[in-house]
Amino acid sequence: MRMRQLGNSGLFVSELCLGTMTFGGSEGMWGMIGQLQQEEADGLVKASLDAGINFIDTANIYALGRSEEILGQSLRNLGVPRHEVVIATKVLGPMAEGQNNRGASRGHILYQAEASLKRLGLDHIDLYQIHGFDPAVPLEETLEALNSLVQKGAVRYLGLSNWAAWQVMKAIGLTQLRQLAPIISLQAYYTLAGRDLEREVIPMLTAEKVGLMVWSPLAGGYLSGKYDREGRGNDGRRATFNFPPVNMDRGYAAIEAMREIAAAKGASVAQIALAWLLHQKAVTSVIIGAKRPDQLADNIGATKVSLSPEDLARLNDVSRLPEEYPGWMLDRQNTYRSA
Repeated sequence: MRMRQLGNSGLFVSELCLGTMTFGGSEGMWGMIGQLQQEEADGLVKASLDAGINFIDTANIYALGRSEEILGQSLRNLGVPRHEVVIATKVLGPMAEGQNNRGASRGHILYQAEASLKRLGLDHIDLYQIHGFDPAVPLEETLEALNSLVQKGAVRYLGLSNWAAWQVMKAIGLTQLRQLAPIISLQAYYTLAGRDLEREVIPMLTAEKVGLMVWSPLAGGYLSGKYDREGRGNDGRRATFNFPPVNMDRGYAAIEAMREIAAAKGASVAQIALAWLLHQKAVTSVIIGAKRPDQLADNIGATKVSLSPEDLARLNDVSRLPEEYPGWMLDRQNTYRSA
């Protein structure tokens, strides 16, 4: 398991990160995503740590706090030394009725940081992330609140999730102007079936040295190998929870190419999807979530899959985004500076 530097910081994390969205669900959306309880979660956490994963991601909104509680208890049940794991969580979603119990206001951030620490049973959060952009709150208020958490030691590093490129850049500019704790990472959706991030976000992250954590790397199971053009797999999770959205034409073309590459390498289709992400320079860590130990083991096996330049070129060709302005114009004008 390779370790990678998270953004422009001194924090090193494993190339795979254990996601805990499948922990604690009972009914509704969280029940559809996963219903793992304590004993099952303990097994997945242990298997991840044994494989060399040191990075675990959760959020206060996952099963309305149960994911954090189960994760914290797993760390205690397994006797995991605190300094050996990097724990990330997030804040934004509604945790109770009322407008002040959601969003990225100072009050909600500070209250939920304290609540997350209590649920996790920890004295600090390694990476605290704003789970989405809140248009109702001045960005300065959000960043000042995050900075206060860093200053008092409750949080070590700061990240964002599901933000547009301009929003991330505005946050970076404000932290530099006001000398606040920096933004070191962005958690975002990125797969062979959804490469939209390459238009604006990835160039920005590369330029600003911000790390990229990828969520839903199998596109909600779509790239697991269960689905094909003939309708196979349509009774899976996406039948009841069709998220994230994908372009089916490009997606099936990618799956067909992945299936052939996987067969040649003795790998699974899911491993090819994960390996492609691990070969992308902008990606720091890929978040894997599982309901069963065999799924987790298969995902971890992706770290041993090497894709040749020919494999990468083929996958890039079948999943390439349609050209859009100003991208095609920038590419054309960049030739003026080519050697």
